[in-house]
Amino acid sequence: MQVHIVWIPIAAAVAFAMTVVAVKLLDHLRRKDAESEAKQIIDHAMQEAKSRQREAELEIKEMAIQQKAEGEKELRKLRQELHERERILDKRQDALEKQAEQLQKQEKIVEGTQRKLTERIEDTNRRKDELAKLLDLQRQTLHELSGLSRDDATARLLKDLETELSQEAGAVILKHERRIAATCEEKSREVLLTAMQRFAAAHTAETTTSTVDIPSDEMKGRIIGREGRNIRAFEKATGVDVIIDDTPGVVIVSGFDMIRREVARLALNKLIADGRIHPSRIEEIVAETGKEMERHIQKIGEQARQEAEVHGLHERVVNLLGRLQFRTSYSQNVLRHSIEVAFLAGMLADEIGLDGTLARRCGLLHDIGKAADHEAEGGHPKIGADLLRRYGEPIEVVQAAAGHHDDMKLDNPYTVIVAAADACSASRPGARRETLERYVKRMEELESIASSFHGVDQAYAIQAGRELRVMVSSKETTDESAAKVCRDIVKAFEERLTYPGEIKVTVLRETRHTEMAR
Repeated sequence: MQVHIVWIPIAAAVAFAMTVVAVKLLDHLRRKDAESEAKQIIDHAMQEAKSRQREAELEIKEMAIQQKAEGEKELRKLRQELHERERILDKRQDALEKQAEQLQKQEKIVEGTQRKLTERIEDTNRRKDELAKLLDLQRQTLHELSGLSRDDATARLLKDLETELSQEAGAVILKHERRIAATCEEKSREVLLTAMQRFAAAHTAETTTSTVDIPSDEMKGRIIGREGRNIRAFEKATGVDVIIDDTPGVVIVSGFDMIRREVARLALNKLIADGRIHPSRIEEIVAETGKEMERHIQKIGEQARQEAEVHGLHERVVNLLGRLQFRTSYSQNVLRHSIEVAFLAGMLADEIGLDGTLARRCGLLHDIGKAADHEAEGGHPKIGADLLRRYGEPIEVVQAAAGHHDDMKLDNPYTVIVAAADACSASRPGARRETLERYVKRMEELESIASSFHGVDQAYAIQAGRELRVMVSSKETTDESAAKVCRDIVKAFEERLTYPGEIKVTVLRETRHTEMAR
């Protein structure tokens, strides 16, 4: 019993010692696991740091490459601008040199002329002195030969002179009568032109540019858009050239077609007022403005019809009449010219006892073919006569349109009246200038030649004819064929046209993909 009592404390001590050893062993194992886990975390963090460092280095390299490319692009652009300026300066220098040579030639001519003039004056003075001496000698010789005194000789000379003057009196009277007749004709012409001028309003056409006011210069950047996408979309939709320069508060819309330019001006005003300027919105506004312009053209034609007091016109004829507001002939507004011809023809018809109302109708519609001469072949008299015949106008109106330029036999009195009124309106002082008409015809010819090629959807002449922008169909052409179209247009210009300087042809091919989310 005592032996068992002695082993109990020993067993307890041994158990305690083993427990202590087990606890220390477990603590050692936990410490090793924690160190291993910490090492793994540190290794993972190091790997992640190295990975992020490599990504940062790649991003820095990409940014450096992109900045370098942008710098090279800007440098190429600057070089092109410098080359263009250098070319312009060379042209100006050549022109100045030619002017200097011409001035030198003119100076030499003037010097030679002055020298000859001085010699002639000296020769004239010398001959005058010789003539005076000869007259004195002749007078003395006559006195000696005739034996007459000075008074008798004078009386005889006066008598002979009176006889000669009486014979020449009739010739003098006829001369004065012719002069008075010419003066009367000139005065009557002045009276007629003065009367025409009192009736006529302004006839000369507008310039080829329109200005659009903007609220601030910040709006210019919004009109241009990111990388110029807005201004490109606007120019493509309208067919005009938008000029944005350093002029404060103004954007310039340039184009030879007055309807196209007016649509662009109104659309740009709407976009500026709306504030939402992006390609899809631009196309929407331009299409909407085009429809409004059609209604405006119809209204202008109706107002012209009412002003000329002509009734019963076909709706299509009224529309063509409104389009004449945006056409010019030698810079004379064709609609105002037609209204003036209508009134002059009516007055002339009333004077000679014909129907003034029918004469006004003939005069108002005589140039209607100019509103559609770009849509059909032939001159405007033939086109106008065909249109008027198609829409049921009287034969007098049709013949006046066909023959007001003496293109046919003038057997109708109203045709003669319209031809006379047309000549009066066109020839009055300040009515016409030829340069703008030639300019517009050249622009139309450029667009017509480009539009004749296969695959061309639209062609717009801009920059006063120095540049042509051509939009080709992405379905009918490829990038390679678009380049060929560009080259063919350039060759056609070189073969068919005569023009100063250079014409830049730009062919645009765009592919669009549109889907609807439902």
